[in-house]
Amino acid sequence: MALPKYTEMRYRVWHYSYLVICTAVFVFLIAPLFVIIPLSFNAEQYIHFSDGMLALQPEAFSLRWYEDMIYGTKNPWGIAARNSVYYAFFSTIGATVLGTVAALGLSSRYMPYKQLIMSVLISPMIIPLIISGSAIFFSLAKLGLAATFPGIVIAHIILGTPFVVITVTATLSGFDDSITRAASSLGSTPTNTFFKITLPLITPGIISGALFAFVTSFDEIVVILFVAGGDRNLTTIPLQMWTGLREQLSPTIMAVATCLIVLSTLILIVTELLRRRSERIRGISAQ
Repeated sequence: MALPKYTEMRYRVWHYSYLVICTAVFVFLIAPLFVIIPLSFNAEQYIHFSDGMLALQPEAFSLRWYEDMIYGTKNPWGIAARNSVYYAFFSTIGATVLGTVAALGLSSRYMPYKQLIMSVLISPMIIPLIISGSAIFFSLAKLGLAATFPGIVIAHIILGTPFVVITVTATLSGFDDSITRAASSLGSTPTNTFFKITLPLITPGIISGALFAFVTSFDEIVVILFVAGGDRNLTTIPLQMWTGLREQLSPTIMAVATCLIVLSTLILIVTELLRRRSERIRGISAQ
């Protein structure tokens, strides 16, 4: 946005310096992505920029690695993708339910020790994953759930719940309690009030939290290294990428990484649209 003509020089300097700094940070963060994406279209079997790619020759680019990702021998990526989707789907449901219930409880003015409870709920986001992975593994091993499908889902629910708690709590922070009180005074039951008034208003926050929980489960690798126990049938896409980088460096990994970048970008766009919708619902002007 252009500055007004009467803006003082020092403000102009600060404005353009701020733009330069922000642009530099953006390029620093995004630049690696622009390396991964073209490498996924490399026609050769090595991860490098060939002379043909640098010269933009059409024959130097290929979709062979995307085909290998889908139709490769024994299709390990297909098994990993199926497991990742299953884990993310079921863990997202669990994290969304638990996180929403917890956020509703924390939003009550009568809830004691709110800050302490919130600190405990979001602790999986703060504690290093290697510590969380060790603790989750030993806990699941005691229950006989280590290296099992339910055990991995439980582990991902633990990691995804804090995101739902934060987004739903943020949505509830602008919630007007007088609406529910008015509904109660008109004879509405607590159940009807929740499903017809509260739930529609906090739905954008719930969906945003669910998307973050889904991405957290889909991209997670540290905890899965502990919980999966090396079982190939329980592998996920991040774990398969890790294995591929150690055992067989293939451009297929770049193709998978490109798909994950596209997926993450789409989820961020949806989350931003939901945030703006939530602001409109609460009567807050979008910035």
